[in-house]
Amino acid sequence: MSGLVDLVALTLLPPGQWRAVSEQLQAGWTAPAILEHHCDQRMAHAAPLRRRPEAHVLRSRATTALNRASRESIECVPWTDARYPFVLRSIADPPPVLWIRGSMSAFEVVSVAIVGSRSGSPYALAVAERLAADLSARGIVVTSGLARGVDSAAHRGALSVGGRTVAVLGCGPDVAYPREHETLMADIVATGAVVSELVPGTPPKAHFFPRRNRIISGLSRAIVVIEAGEKSGSLITARCALEQGRDVLAVPGNILNGRNRGGHGLLRDGAKIVESADDIVEELGFGFGRTAALRSSGAVPESDPVLACLLPGEPSDVDTIAERSGLSTAGLLTRLFELELAGLVRRAAGGRFVRFDRTC
Repeated sequence: MSGLVDLVALTLLPPGQWRAVSEQLQAGWTAPAILEHHCDQRMAHAAPLRRRPEAHVLRSRATTALNRASRESIECVPWTDARYPFVLRSIADPPPVLWIRGSMSAFEVVSVAIVGSRSGSPYALAVAERLAADLSARGIVVTSGLARGVDSAAHRGALSVGGRTVAVLGCGPDVAYPREHETLMADIVATGAVVSELVPGTPPKAHFFPRRNRIISGLSRAIVVIEAGEKSGSLITARCALEQGRDVLAVPGNILNGRNRGGHGLLRDGAKIVESADDIVEELGFGFGRTAALRSSGAVPESDPVLACLLPGEPSDVDTIAERSGLSTAGLLTRLFELELAGLVRRAAGGRFVRFDRTC
């Protein structure tokens, strides 16, 4: 419990320090050492008469947050937990902890993010709902940000066919924002999940939303942008996706009203055009020979050290694979994600991985 308290306390540091915290965790620092280090630094640079929260104060607030989460049936999942979404753990700065309401199984299948304008046109909302419904019908989880406009249309589209959807919030996991989406949020929790890196009760603030975009893309194999202006927050998500090695796709829009200039810019820069869910499924490589293509290109050599230490049908956890392969955890997570994209590795229950070989 004490280790979890320290990890939560790290998320209560100022947002400007979160990237450094992630880097230190991945470099092997312990949570208590990181917390003391940052608190000492803040005290050293503070004005003599200006008090800064010390480590014990942050730990007290973290304990309060954990108790609140327990009362409200919110899971606190640290990045070291086998249940922590594998694809998110592989990004450069994964959240130290995730607060999750709903089903953890929503993170065990392929996800596609659908994002776009908060003031989406009727066309954009219809496209978002249709794409989400069609993807959900294929068993794909739809991830978005519960915002007005395209985001909420995507969530509703997934729910309309009995599919699962994940909402990533820029506030605490128990805070409905915008307020009118409280019922939608409850519907999402019933079959999918609501997730945040912010402790329960955290109100929405402007600087939280750009950072939550990296989680939307980090949880997803591909990101579909529908109707984004030149300064749309959806472009931040697309940029995060590119940095994380995810596929970026965009839906063309009306060239006369200027609502989709950001989306058209993505298309000019090489994003795949989306006219139907089939375009997205094809980009993911499901049923289109992607595995064979990757093998023939040399992207997945037969002598791959990770594949060599995995037996078909025998699930293994990350620690076991790291020990067998000799790879660092960070390098292993990246390689496992690449192999999953190639269709050679699949996730099993409990955060384990199994080799998938059709020839065996």
